[in-house]
Amino acid sequence: MPTLDLPVAGGKLARYTTRPPRAFPKADRAFNRIAIGAAHVVADPLADIDPWIGPLVPGAIDWDKTVAYRKHLWKLGLGVAEAMDTAQRGMGLDWAMSLELIRRALDAAKDVPGAGIACGAGTDHLAPGPGITIDQVIAAYEEQCGAIEKLGGRIILMASRALAAAAKSPDDYHRVYDRILGGLKQPAILHWLGEMFDPALEGYWGHKDHFKAMDVCLSVIRDNAAKVDGVKVSLLDKDKEIVMRRRLPKGVRMYTGDDFNYAELIDGDSEGYSDALLGIFDAIAPAASAALGRLAAGDKAGFHDILKPTVPLSRHIFKAPTRFYKTGVVFMAYLNGHQDHFVMVGGQQSARSILHLAELFRLADQAGLLADPDLAIARMRSVLATQGVLN
Repeated sequence: MPTLDLPVAGGKLARYTTRPPRAFPKADRAFNRIAIGAAHVVADPLADIDPWIGPLVPGAIDWDKTVAYRKHLWKLGLGVAEAMDTAQRGMGLDWAMSLELIRRALDAAKDVPGAGIACGAGTDHLAPGPGITIDQVIAAYEEQCGAIEKLGGRIILMASRALAAAAKSPDDYHRVYDRILGGLKQPAILHWLGEMFDPALEGYWGHKDHFKAMDVCLSVIRDNAAKVDGVKVSLLDKDKEIVMRRRLPKGVRMYTGDDFNYAELIDGDSEGYSDALLGIFDAIAPAASAALGRLAAGDKAGFHDILKPTVPLSRHIFKAPTRFYKTGVVFMAYLNGHQDHFVMVGGQQSARSILHLAELFRLADQAGLLADPDLAIARMRSVLATQGVLN
């Protein structure tokens, strides 16, 4: 198998030999869990823009490659969560570009039988500030939800930085969510995104204590159960997710957003399980699809055999500062040939160190996720060369 020298701690290099890629057979039956991957965007590396200066121009995104990746996920039986934080929403992707992304993805879904897609609606065109009112937050949510529904899209109601800044009490969250959910055409997925993903969302639902915040969120869900398909919880704490899952009203789904403990949470226990809406499914899509196929066939051992080696990779990609996980997701797509470069919207390819990327390479290989080791090594070498590491 091909080898290369990878950096390790202490400024040294260590020889690494890749393994044969693992075969991930396509599932031969429908999944018994809803499985949605939050998909990344592919930048156009030749766009004449300064990556740290917005707003983005249309040429900043390679639309063909971006849409092609959605088709890749659909082909594997996974749904797509569009224009979410994995697509760098709020970290390079603004509302105008998000809406264009949603439009293109919804159009592409029409040509793919069974393609599942839900779209992120938030308030990111409303900058948080001391003068922002709850009425302005409501209007911002309504604008985005209306634009998405006009295109025929289903809503994922994203957490709002503006609401987190403007709210004075849990009552303000009730007021906003009651109004927005009441006006939607279809039941939505709520997204509780923890502060480890976005520090501006600390204290969401009116409390810094997650259990007190959970009480508020559950109260909102109970009051609007007919308009809530489920809730995606991204707190990276399996115990909190399980507690909340057991308290959900009947018919309201828990979508795990726990990129540290997803295998255990999807498998579930005697009292229930979590469906999945995960950023890591973008990076491990073939393994996720194959594992979910085994679970649907009643083969729990096979499910865990496939997913267990992916968990160290996911925990590495999502390590603190967690908000920079998008870099690892895009790097995986580059290593596996889904895009021809490692350039990201907003220059976010620089958000992780070369040591981080080298360890990602090792863990991806150990999980059998480097589909073509020769290609992956060639691409890893090119990235290493930009850091002065020559092989």
